[in-house]
Order: sequence, then structure tokens, then C-alpha cells
Amino acid sequence: MTLAARTRRQKDIARHLRALAPMMPMADFNAVASGAITGHLRHLPPSIAAWQALTSHLRHAHTDYDALLEEGYDRESARHFVVDAMNDQLARWGSSRRVAVDGDGGQLDDGEDESSD
Repeated sequence: MTLAARTRRQKDIARHLRALAPMMPMADFNAVASGAITGHLRHLPPSIAAWQALTSHLRHAHTDYDALLEEGYDRESARHFVVDAMNDQLARWGSSRRVAVDGDGGQLDDGEDESSD
């Protein structure tokens, strides 16, 4: 990826993150933005990468998810138990989006179609 393209992508991700969670502290913002441009998320549209990185950061940095896994809970169960904490943090950060849990305990987003980026 060229420097210009990377810069444009970083700006797009930052714009989406500001819209998703306008009151997110800068330390969290920087961590989420960094996560959104690395790994498997780098091939996703900026809006989807931003949401995926945001929910991952929330799960690992602002909930007991990792402790639940260490206690022996499976991923779906651990995700089920932290969804309320994730949504509470999203609300504190001014986000209108929420994480939902499907019938099998897996996390879903709020159903918005963001594939049009």
C-alpha cells in the first residue's frame, strides 16, 4: 500500500471512529485506530474495520472477557457475559450503536449495512 493510500485509509478510519464513539478518550482512540489498520482488518472497508477494532478493543480492554476465558469459559459464553459492559462503555463514549447477542451467545453488531464504503 502506498503512503498516500495508507494516509487516506487512516483518515477514513479516524473519521468513522469519531462518528462511532465521539467521546472516546484519545488513548483508546489511538489503540482502536492502530488495530483497525493492521492484521486481517486492513482488507475491510474503513467503517467495518473501525467497528470491528472498536468492539475488539472494548472486549479486551474494558471487560472481564480475558479473565472469563482464563477461568475456562468458551468464547461464546465469555462474549455473552461481557456484552452489557461493552454496551455501557459505548454509551459512555457517545455511541448510538450497540453490540447484540444472537441466540447462540455469539455477538452481532446492530445490523447496519456498512458495506457501501
